[in-house]
Amino acid sequence: MIIVLSLLLIVFICFAAFSVIKIKKIHISTAAMAAVMALGIVTHGVLLNFFGASGFGKLLSILAVGLWLAFLLSIVVSIFKGEFRKVHCDNPINRFGIGTWVAGSSICGIMIFKQFGGGVAAYAIAIVNVGLWMYYLALSLRSFIEIKNSKMLNHVHGILLLTTVSTQSLVLLYNTIFQNVPYSLNAALIIIGLGFYLVSAWFILKRYTASSWDITDDWNNTNCILHGALSISGLAMIKSGLISDPFASPFWIGTYLIFIIVELIEGYRLAKRIKKYGVKSGILIYNVTQWSRIFTFAMFFTFTTFIKAPALYIVQQSVLSIGIWIIIALLMIELVLSLQVLQKHPMRFSFFEGESTGKSL
Repeated sequence: MIIVLSLLLIVFICFAAFSVIKIKKIHISTAAMAAVMALGIVTHGVLLNFFGASGFGKLLSILAVGLWLAFLLSIVVSIFKGEFRKVHCDNPINRFGIGTWVAGSSICGIMIFKQFGGGVAAYAIAIVNVGLWMYYLALSLRSFIEIKNSKMLNHVHGILLLTTVSTQSLVLLYNTIFQNVPYSLNAALIIIGLGFYLVSAWFILKRYTASSWDITDDWNNTNCILHGALSISGLAMIKSGLISDPFASPFWIGTYLIFIIVELIEGYRLAKRIKKYGVKSGILIYNVTQWSRIFTFAMFFTFTTFIKAPALYIVQQSVLSIGIWIIIALLMIELVLSLQVLQKHPMRFSFFEGESTGKSL
């Protein structure tokens, strides 16, 4: 009975969200699924692991799956209206946002399988998602080449790392819904994902070392995926059994160090933005890229949950006990900002909005 009610709520949220999108003429851009990714990992990776099953977590899962379906409907509509290529594929950097479709679908597939008993639906998602992933990788390879051969290097940011996130999300999906996933398949996907991490990180580092830039306006929110992509890679290696606990700990330490470095930069940027724009205009402005921060924090939290190393126990418990409240606070702030923008004017979900104007954290 509970499952039936949950499914009805999902359908209701889907059509309610889709109706609002159509009535208010809200533009759903390529990276809108970042919100689904964040909600999904917060519910299934953070709240479930820390508090156990809860009504609030269940509601967030229902919301995430409902929004996922609504966004999928919007994408299908863009295909029939002949707008798909213009909206999602013309810009080489924007194409990387399609990775949120793959990762968001993987997370929803996991939640549907684990929380709503939708085995058949999860299997269907896994099959369709691998096709979407292959299409996405083809587009991404084309984008890497175009960026390298053009003057777009100064515009790259952490969105490139969605190539890694999307690939590792497939590992998590397959090892959740299927038994005895071949070792070779897990290894191949994880290696591909890490390979894309190296390539993406090279582009990002080159962008910030090859020319002058201002941390206030030129450091993008999505750069936090520098540690988020490592977190999901580490989690994928653990869940697939590719590495054992002794080898997972050094990878976690490396990820933790990258997390500290990136978030120190973010903290400095936060102070500079408040000084330049004030609190309201500097940080309390909605931008879809802010969901990437929630996703990466939640992913690092989830990765930390699965680390079993007595030597790291104190650090691990500190991360979990403090991190849970930071993630919840970030989620609540983002939900409030989203609702405020939705009430005032149509929302443009874009990985670029506000990034160059200095009006969005």
